[in-house]
Amino acid sequence: MNAEATNPASPGPVAPAVGAVAPTASRRKARPRIDLRRLGRAALLGPAARDRLPDAIGHVVEAHRAHHPDADLEPLRRAYLLAESSHRGQMRKSGEPYITHPLAVTLILAELGAETTTLTASLLHDTVEDTDVTLDQVGEQFGAEVRYLVDGVTKLEKVDYGAAAEPETFRKMLVATGNDVRVMSIKLADRLHNMRTLGVMRREKQERIAKVTRDVLIPLAERLGVQALKTELEDLVFAVLHPEEYERTRELIAENASRADDPLAGAADEMRKVLREAGIPAEVLTRPRHFVSVHRVSRKRGRLGGADFGRLLVLVQEDADCYAVLGELHTCMTPVVSEFKDFIAVPKFNLYQSLHTAVARADGQVVEVLIRTHRMHKVAEAGVVALGNPYAPPAEEQTASDGERADPTRPGWLSRLLDWQRGAPDPDTFWSTLREDLAQDREITVFRPDGGTLGLPEGATCVDAAYAQYGEDAHACIGARVNGRLATLSTVLRDGDSVQLLMGQDPASEPSREWLEHAHTPAARIAIQRWLAAHPGHEDPTEDAERTGTGRTADGGPLVRRSAEPQANRPATPDVLVDLPGATARLARCCTPVPPDEVTGFAVRGGVVTVHRAECAVVARMKSGGRTEIGVRWGDTTECRVTLLAESFVRPHLLADLTEAMALEGAEIVSATVEPPDRQRVRHTYTVQLPDAAHLPALMRAMRNVAGVYDVNRAQSRASSA
Repeated sequence: MNAEATNPASPGPVAPAVGAVAPTASRRKARPRIDLRRLGRAALLGPAARDRLPDAIGHVVEAHRAHHPDADLEPLRRAYLLAESSHRGQMRKSGEPYITHPLAVTLILAELGAETTTLTASLLHDTVEDTDVTLDQVGEQFGAEVRYLVDGVTKLEKVDYGAAAEPETFRKMLVATGNDVRVMSIKLADRLHNMRTLGVMRREKQERIAKVTRDVLIPLAERLGVQALKTELEDLVFAVLHPEEYERTRELIAENASRADDPLAGAADEMRKVLREAGIPAEVLTRPRHFVSVHRVSRKRGRLGGADFGRLLVLVQEDADCYAVLGELHTCMTPVVSEFKDFIAVPKFNLYQSLHTAVARADGQVVEVLIRTHRMHKVAEAGVVALGNPYAPPAEEQTASDGERADPTRPGWLSRLLDWQRGAPDPDTFWSTLREDLAQDREITVFRPDGGTLGLPEGATCVDAAYAQYGEDAHACIGARVNGRLATLSTVLRDGDSVQLLMGQDPASEPSREWLEHAHTPAARIAIQRWLAAHPGHEDPTEDAERTGTGRTADGGPLVRRSAEPQANRPATPDVLVDLPGATARLARCCTPVPPDEVTGFAVRGGVVTVHRAECAVVARMKSGGRTEIGVRWGDTTECRVTLLAESFVRPHLLADLTEAMALEGAEIVSATVEPPDRQRVRHTYTVQLPDAAHLPALMRAMRNVAGVYDVNRAQSRASSA
């Protein structure tokens, strides 16, 4: 029960109205905040006549119709009557009827443009937990969809947010959310109203609620793109946890408001004139910064000018108009080139789209400008609340036929979050990776060869890009090209990089434990940790002597991962017969023997016998160490895997020509390493799969015939490397 939310006299600021999210809302006068006491009196008057809506939900209906003029309001009428009658007699700590809380939560969502089903569930979100109403009754009267949402919010209410540092607690919260972001939307609006009415609580309780809001719910609001809720929650938390800095910021804002001249207003007039003369229909609005934003800017820049207290927002109809506005502003004003960012071509992970730029005025002040369409503005403010039903097919007016790019408003981050919690081997792994992700406040965008993009946190590496693009199939990644150059998987990516991930064909691919050191995203870390947890002991110390070191480049960074399965789980290979009952055979990677090579074997951990070429340097080391040889011989099948070393001169496109020649011979490249050039010479290492060992001589000839390649040999471990 949310009765701990109390007096409307909040310690925090009154943030900008959350309803300014649509073209109609931005053009009309801001709606005053709901009067909870008036609603309380209206609620006590009892149900209204059947042929009209109760007066108490008049504000909700007005806000809802602004976004959905054709919505059926009957479910809202019935939901209000059920909620009011169920909560009748329950009071908040401030002495107001409890019904004022679900009404206020529903108004917040209505202002953001939530559809009727979400608002219906919002009105009923506390009935199952706090009254005698059951979920079955909700389902019978309002349908399965409303029942599902109310059930999800009820489960969220039972989570002890005060113990949010407990991994399993937060994991349960996400499981309770299900796959429907509307559950989380209702929870965020619920927390916002409780934060608005936090005033009469004990100081320690205010701080506890504010800290959980800061650590858990504000990052979630950011990830879900609900900026209108996120910014007001930030201001309210700021007021509770940092009252002195909050007061200083309030004084700065009040001092700026009292100035006679307003550089933002002057810049807005100038922009309107420029766009009017260019024939571009657009609205130019002033967007005051919220309290936390002003505080951050003041710490960064010191003394603030009038233009630092807000930004200009230019709203247009279509994507193309955004770029037309940008061109006019940069032509007729002095642009600050370093401030330009294009989040339309490359949207942020939380659905945000906008052009960011800045122009310098004659007095030296810099004015920041946001350029977006009306639809982008709605999504920027409301995020997933603008989704409506995430499972319904897109409406016709939301397709690309209206001149805008089809809006990518589907709940991506929450879906990935749920995948992470299902895939994490344990709650601690999930919690640690999630907290790292929530702490990320900057994102980069990298480009794939097919023209697609990947959004990654700042500091992400090629390992993160591999798992972002391929999921668990990234276990087969053998390297990467960054901006056309071969790079280690540990390479840190920068915004705008072009990344081509090189994938092997081996179904027995496995990730390296070293990848964990370079993985920064939950998707990568959890996928790697889950594999390692499912394959304990897959790195046998005795195998170190069998490795050639080709998994590293000259700078010591891992370029290619090992591609063998763990010994204990590897099925018996049909290529080799072993003179040891119950043992399985595995071809050594240091010399990759193939028929008809003379071979010998040595037992290693897990009942596995590694098979080496007789002349392999590791064989001599094993014998000198007292290891007993195991008899092995080739079976009937001829399919083989072999490692080849090629040496070449440096020339453009050599790698492409070489790999093409290998493919024409039927060779599947399992792994590859190209070392940095030395005196205009390059050393290549390829592990390939051949359908028949008899094809090996032809493959090596084809590789030698590639222009620039002067030698190709079978891999052979040196004694020093053993």
